[in-house]
Amino acid sequence: MTFPDAASVRSVDLRHRSVDELLGRVERSFRTRLDLNTVVRKRRSVGARTDRDTWIRVERRPLEKIGDQDWNGTERAARLHDVAQPAWQGCAVWRDPVDPVMWRADETDLLPGSPVGTAVLSDEPKLTDAWWQAFNNSLDALAAQHTGRTATPDTVTVTQTLVTEAIHTAFPGDFGTTVEQWVPAHADLNWANMTAPIFCLFDWEDWGNAPRGLDAATLWGSSLAVPALADRVLHERRHDFESRDGKLMTLFTCSKILGPGAHPEDPRLEPARRRAEQVVSELQEG
Repeated sequence: MTFPDAASVRSVDLRHRSVDELLGRVERSFRTRLDLNTVVRKRRSVGARTDRDTWIRVERRPLEKIGDQDWNGTERAARLHDVAQPAWQGCAVWRDPVDPVMWRADETDLLPGSPVGTAVLSDEPKLTDAWWQAFNNSLDALAAQHTGRTATPDTVTVTQTLVTEAIHTAFPGDFGTTVEQWVPAHADLNWANMTAPIFCLFDWEDWGNAPRGLDAATLWGSSLAVPALADRVLHERRHDFESRDGKLMTLFTCSKILGPGAHPEDPRLEPARRRAEQVVSELQEG
């Protein structure tokens, strides 16, 4: 069987296409029944509860986005210590018969709570001090471990070149962008990938080594429409934000918010601009 070139891959949003055949294949592969009333559909993934009280998440990813490190982030994350996450049970992987894409389904334990919210919040969630403590414990434990994986935020491999180009394109100036410390990061840390009232971090397909502060800056960027929440993230992860790498990751995050695709009415624009100006000034002063 021949497959089209990777360049010809169709853009597919799983929120707007039938997934009946996909879910049927998952049921056959895992020998289970899915509760269709629990189906959660996102742009490139679909998840549902099984009849054995587990969760199966299926993701579609173009071959060119998989790279050389394999596509086993959730499986590899199962070996992390002291990080709150649902236990991994198994997986199935297959190549699409038409498009140059791969499908991967991972089965995990059920989450201990509901997602805090959407990726970008507009209202402040009710989170306890115990939740924030568990959040910090997991992020600190993650950053202290070792992996051969490289993080792929937004399915793009993070490299020094990517960081430098993103920052200097948005914020030209006389300051260096060399990352000093690369540590394991979740790489998709937003409010849709964490639970409450019990803290748990899920969706691990993009985790790997990244500049220190990537996770903190990403979550801060997702919180900017709620100033008190953004300030709480800054406070809780201040040791990341105060580091040089953390400042670079703040600019990296701001470059995405303020980039060409920015919506003029996005409430995050102005606070991102103010913070970016402050950070650029700090970096220029050394």
